[in-house]
Amino acid sequence: MAVYTLPELPYDYAALEPVINPQIVELHHDKHHAAYVKGANDTLEQLAEARDKESWGSINGLEKNLAFHLSGHILHSIYWHNMTGDGGGEPLAADGVGELADAISESFGSFAAFKAQLTKASATTQGSGWGVLAYEPLSGRLIAEQVYDHQGNVGQGSTPLLVFDAWEHAFYLQYKNQKVDFIDAMWAVVNWQDVARRHAAAKERGDSLLLAP
Repeated sequence: MAVYTLPELPYDYAALEPVINPQIVELHHDKHHAAYVKGANDTLEQLAEARDKESWGSINGLEKNLAFHLSGHILHSIYWHNMTGDGGGEPLAADGVGELADAISESFGSFAAFKAQLTKASATTQGSGWGVLAYEPLSGRLIAEQVYDHQGNVGQGSTPLLVFDAWEHAFYLQYKNQKVDFIDAMWAVVNWQDVARRHAAAKERGDSLLLAP
């Protein structure tokens, strides 16, 4: 049986218009995300076969494939819930997300500074990648990460809270080669309630790295 399954979208294909058109949402979820799920499951089967046969000639490639496909599945699963047609704006205490708003201000100086950094990190990824707001458990602060592919250049142990997909398949049919225009538009559909829930859950887990006894 498959270990990983493609999650259903929390809205219909047209829910994010005009920021993301229905064709992109359908292709992105049903084809691209589905391919990462299949890739992760296929790689697990191949690793099981390698263990059974004690055949380790392809171990480097298999481990890399698992990291790539599994991270793609995880990031996309967060991505869909990070967005809503009723989203956007700035996280505010009046909307019940004051703790997240305070954490952003403490970690970046202001919401405007945070928005500028994450926008630049997302829009300037070399080739394929993501911009990610993450909770870093050692310091208890929020950090912005620029993720290559799905898994490279990531601080170990950090928990993704808000992810911007900067792969071409996320925007090219609508925005052509204007990645920065897509990232700018993405701020209008951010689901701050979802981001705040992820932040609260990450803080609850605390310092899970246990670097010292």
